[in-house]
Amino acid sequence: MPELPEVEVVRSGLARHVLGRSITRVEVLHPRPVRRDPRGPEGFALALTGRRIEAARRRGKYLWLPLDNGDALLGHLGMSGQLLVQPPGAPDDRHLRVRLVLDEGLELRFADQRMFGGLSVSPGGAELPPEIAHIALDPLDPLFDEDAIVQRVRRRTAGVKRLLLDQTLVSGVGNIYADESLWRACIHGDRPGDRLTRPRIRLLLGHARAVMTDALGEGGTSFDALYVNVNGESGYFDRSLAVYGREGQPCARCGTAIRRVAFMNRSSYFCPRCQPQPRRRRAGPGIDHVSSR
Repeated sequence: MPELPEVEVVRSGLARHVLGRSITRVEVLHPRPVRRDPRGPEGFALALTGRRIEAARRRGKYLWLPLDNGDALLGHLGMSGQLLVQPPGAPDDRHLRVRLVLDEGLELRFADQRMFGGLSVSPGGAELPPEIAHIALDPLDPLFDEDAIVQRVRRRTAGVKRLLLDQTLVSGVGNIYADESLWRACIHGDRPGDRLTRPRIRLLLGHARAVMTDALGEGGTSFDALYVNVNGESGYFDRSLAVYGREGQPCARCGTAIRRVAFMNRSSYFCPRCQPQPRRRRAGPGIDHVSSR
């Protein structure tokens, strides 16, 4: 699934190509991508036709395009969604689901092979769509309150990787960048939040910020053709990944073979030497605690 760097690459591409353009026609070629819009496909198209795109914004993994009437076109790429800017007459993409024709014939297309993503019109959502008001700020946001996040992490008993993936706590960090950040910080993903010191949480958040900034500089991470930018180009940060997808390969820091374990219907990758699993210890009769090592 596209994470913050990939979504930010798409947002910046939209900002370059579609701002100030009016939507002259909308075609919904499959109803599933607009399933979250209560108007249905026809109402969705009617709400967008004639509107001008004023900006391109992002919160976490969500994108929205504020419109000239105060509404917004809200989008989530899901597993395989693509927002593509195409010139007039370009061949249709195989998995094209929604077509927005802009002035001068330019097209903004939503293609989605697996159709877990989607688009909807958010009434009054130009500043922040209410549908995503619960999504937290991300580490790259200038308003990100690191002190508050540190305090919240230290009050939680869940493993720190689960906390990184909690979009109501910290947004934009997905499976790939969580593993990369934890490796850089030498922290195992199962270590409970309340067993981490404030400096170590700050270190981890700093690495999350750094790894996503590095990924942005390389256009994001593409393992297949499902993630591309608005011009259909893949990112190449996958060449710089230290642990994710590298099971059995030597750790770049110590040479130990990278290990993969099942995690929340996905996989976690880590170095067993650099990121030792937390040890359980008995602090009293019948009470197990996890070492803060």
